[in-house]
Amino acid sequence: MNLHQFRFVQEAVRRNLNLTETAKALFTSQPGISKAILELEEELGIDIFVRHGKRLTRVTEPGQDVLRSVDVIMREIANLKRIGEEFSKQDSGRLSIAATHTQARYVLPEPITQLRKRFPKVQVSLHQGTPEQVARMLLDDTADIGLATESLADFEDLVTLPCYEWQHVVVLPLEHPLAAVERLSLEQLAAEPLISYHPSFTGRSRIDQAFAQRRLSTNIALEAIDSDVIKTYVRAGLGVGIVAEMSMRHEPAGGDLISKPAGHLFGSNTSRVAFRKGAYLRSYVLTLAELISDRLSRSLIERAMLGHGDDYSL
Repeated sequence: MNLHQFRFVQEAVRRNLNLTETAKALFTSQPGISKAILELEEELGIDIFVRHGKRLTRVTEPGQDVLRSVDVIMREIANLKRIGEEFSKQDSGRLSIAATHTQARYVLPEPITQLRKRFPKVQVSLHQGTPEQVARMLLDDTADIGLATESLADFEDLVTLPCYEWQHVVVLPLEHPLAAVERLSLEQLAAEPLISYHPSFTGRSRIDQAFAQRRLSTNIALEAIDSDVIKTYVRAGLGVGIVAEMSMRHEPAGGDLISKPAGHLFGSNTSRVAFRKGAYLRSYVLTLAELISDRLSRSLIERAMLGHGDDYSL
């Protein structure tokens, strides 16, 4: 057995058993991959894959167990590389971050700026996606750390920790009649065309639940994943916006929009930071987590990575 065989098996599953795509991804030949997998199966004495001719069709039951072991082995190989890098180059490397648009646009700029001041040789790579895509990037080892509000806690192979709470706000043009209302109600909002997030983003599920619990129908004029887009269409007069409060923090004083608190309508949301279970976290990854939230500490994260973080809450 060797690491090439393990890598071929793992990548074949990632590529939906398409050996042509697997060969392209690994810069090798399809016959070479097929031969290596067959040799591994022969050495183990089991079939990892079911075949139809030369084509792989599915993973066998013992093959599932083999894949789990291969994942552990390859994860530890990656950890060994990180440990070597950590101690050979203490203050340099590459940090890959996965986050939703709201986190990347409004939460991460200051922590990343501070991180770069402390670790100027660290190259930061920022990936944006849906909450589920953020989770997948962590699981695929594309990202070292992830930040989102939804979905992260639903993946058992991730270690997730709550880092801060936030609420929605209602965004209105200054001349809108509701701008003069001190405390908005769901009934008032239900009577307006609404502009808010796509259902899988930024606490949108809480908004829908609040209206549903009151049996109120809503007129969703537009959905977007970007708070700036929502504000743009509010300015255009398309409707009333519902956005995350952090997206309004840097709006200029005396501007053309006004925001109204909506925590009493939609409750609080919790953003979470996440890591892949078993991953070795380099010093600057832990530092970034601490910069994102003062409730996260290096020792707390390390305890959580060892399986002792279930009792932590905001």
